[in-house]
Amino acid sequence: MTNPYKHYSIEDFDSFDCLKLSKRFYLILLFVLRGYIIWLISVTNMRDRVGLMEWVYPEIDLFFLSLFSGTLGLFVVLVISLRRPDAPSWIQKSWRHCRKFLVTALLFDLFINTAAVLYWQLLPLSWLVGQSLIVLALIGLCFTSERLTINLTEFPHKLPEK
Repeated sequence: MTNPYKHYSIEDFDSFDCLKLSKRFYLILLFVLRGYIIWLISVTNMRDRVGLMEWVYPEIDLFFLSLFSGTLGLFVVLVISLRRPDAPSWIQKSWRHCRKFLVTALLFDLFINTAAVLYWQLLPLSWLVGQSLIVLALIGLCFTSERLTINLTEFPHKLPEK
């Protein structure tokens, strides 16, 4: 059995000797939370509060559905922020399932966009094709990232004083 940590240096670890979170993890989380990110950018833009939102989400219903699908992403952000030694047991259990939460959020978001194209005819088919490719690539990243797999198996523990 090989050591899964052999490719990482001391800078790749946090103060609890856990491998720092994968950049792929953050990339997936950004995509899942894009509705909230666009909303925050729009709220802080003093000149044109809805211009960016209308550009990214041509139909307001899609924006609200994106917020709904991003709630699992918000839950993952909560788990990340509470991930520390002596965290409640539900945080520790939830942490191990973050990949499942993110994949579920990605698939739900794809389902919403599929319905928007095929059922409601809100978007062109090219939008759905692009969305599908992005979602499939991000799901692939979820399962091919060795670092993400290590991240989900580790949980911070108190270290002895040095």
